[in-house]
Amino acid sequence: MSIKSIIQDMRGEFGSMSRRGFEVKSAYRMKSRSQRVVQDSPVGAIHALKQSCWANLPPELLRDVLMRIEASEDTWPPRKNVVACAGVCRSWREIMIEIVKSPEVSCKLTFPISLKQPGPRDFLFQCYIKRNRSSQIYYLYLGLNRASTDDGKFLLAARKCRRPTYTDYIISLNSDDVSKGSSTFIGKLRSNFLGTKFTIYDAQPPHTGVKVTKCRSTRLVNLRQVSPRVPAGNYAIAHISYELNVLGSRGPRRMQCVMDAIPASAVEPGGVAPTQTEFLLSSLDNFPSLPFFRSKSMRTESFLSGNLSGESEGRLVLRNKAPRWHEQLQCWCLNFNGRVTVASVKNFQLVASPENEAAGSEHENVILQFGKVGKDIFTMDYQYPISAFQAFAICLSSFDTKIACE
Repeated sequence: MSIKSIIQDMRGEFGSMSRRGFEVKSAYRMKSRSQRVVQDSPVGAIHALKQSCWANLPPELLRDVLMRIEASEDTWPPRKNVVACAGVCRSWREIMIEIVKSPEVSCKLTFPISLKQPGPRDFLFQCYIKRNRSSQIYYLYLGLNRASTDDGKFLLAARKCRRPTYTDYIISLNSDDVSKGSSTFIGKLRSNFLGTKFTIYDAQPPHTGVKVTKCRSTRLVNLRQVSPRVPAGNYAIAHISYELNVLGSRGPRRMQCVMDAIPASAVEPGGVAPTQTEFLLSSLDNFPSLPFFRSKSMRTESFLSGNLSGESEGRLVLRNKAPRWHEQLQCWCLNFNGRVTVASVKNFQLVASPENEAAGSEHENVILQFGKVGKDIFTMDYQYPISAFQAFAICLSSFDTKIACE
């Protein structure tokens, strides 16, 4: 029996199960109130589940079937079958989560948590960003061919929100609902007034022992009070700084990123970066109702001071690779290996190299590269030790206007 026929049989079985469960619920509505109190649990639906041939599979056989499905579906959209299998029931989900490895090992993006996990070590994940100027929304896709009619696999979306003294980029797993109150809100990027310094916030702690930024002890969210013991947002995981252009001469931007959540040893052979394995709350429907509310006394200065230079010891520091001046073309050039085709001040490559090392050396390992390939279309390639969420937030900082840097 082929994998495709197995998946079709499973869909048929669970479709009949859902219909039987609906018939049982309809029968309950016809009973009296007293009968419903006595028979509160949907026994018929449980029996329907037990009668399914897929629910009664031996664990060894079930594991073998799921392993074959996971191995056969390498790319999207067929890989959605792996996610569908993980959503069948708890036992299927536990086995599938155990089988599906992190992007560092499998080189695949499968579940939403994969966007918070470091990328592969040996090559760059190739993605691209689409910008919608009218709505100020940015979409991140996993895909190689930007000219294809298929948009590729959607990963993240961000919406730009201008404030009098700063700018926020709200990042969400849902392309249709990009807001702090969304059930898929996972973090944000915030800039200072000049657009030269940024802080990346995660909605959940990226590792144990991380400190949360000061905020109100209770938060009024969706018209209800949320306990301060619930791990809410405001976890600063990275700081981005663009060098001021004091002389006013036009040239390439200079930037550096201090990754608070990643040790400097992560880029060395055998180095390890923190890897999230699950969202701390029971479901994504609960944790977004924890947006970043601040007290009125807290302003942008509090999260931008003392994190970009003096306190970066032991943390991973990424700096943009210095471009070289091309005499014939009379422009600054970087080797993007064909991934960038349009000259732009936004283009950059980030490398992890010591300060005493020669800037622009060819042996520097590119961790993240971002560049323009068309009108409102940009490529974003990243690898270990940063995640898709971190890479996307860093690239969003390049879109912000920087009058003092150009």
